[in-house]
Amino acid sequence: MKSGMVEKEGFAALVLRLRSEGISDLDLLTAVEQTPRSQFVPAQFSDDAYSSRTIPLDCGSFMEGADLAVRLLHRLQVKPGHRVLEIGTGSGFTAAVMAKIAERVLTVERYRTLVTGAQERIDALNLRNVIIRQFDGMNGISGEGTFDRIFVTGAFTTLPRFYAEQLTHGGSMIAPLMQEDDTCIMTRLTKTGSRFEREDLFKVPYLPLVPQIAAAL
Repeated sequence: MKSGMVEKEGFAALVLRLRSEGISDLDLLTAVEQTPRSQFVPAQFSDDAYSSRTIPLDCGSFMEGADLAVRLLHRLQVKPGHRVLEIGTGSGFTAAVMAKIAERVLTVERYRTLVTGAQERIDALNLRNVIIRQFDGMNGISGEGTFDRIFVTGAFTTLPRFYAEQLTHGGSMIAPLMQEDDTCIMTRLTKTGSRFEREDLFKVPYLPLVPQIAAAL
């Protein structure tokens, strides 16, 4: 685990890069500061915890670089009182950051290994408003009502309207979409009444979602 000083230096460097992009949301940056990122990366990559580097995880998964993670959360605009659904728990870092702001975060992941690791990290931070489940995130979440925000970190091939239907009025989701040229672009859907407004944001390095929970990992 990194020393407190090194952690602070890494966070400070991240903030400078984010501010150069116009990201200065105090609530979000405070939540990131209160979520020691070095606790979420594999030990051998601790020096890259606050870098823009994509970091490998178990089960062939990865966590996005720190800059991209915060840039996406900035676009998601989680607010106090929100109920948030995350598809793709990974290390648990983004769920932990969102939990510092939102009322409740439900995050699902197909790999038991990742669920177990993320749960240990969430428990270590004493975050009681995060629920982690091993679940197939391909086709929506039944029995959980609606959400103010939905954050997806695995790419769909078409717009996931079944998730959009689970948004509250005025709610929004961001999700990666695979393009015909095999690139992936992050999109944002905002629900107004029965209509959805789509905004294409920027290219992202996410992999296509895989159906069903993993049988062995």
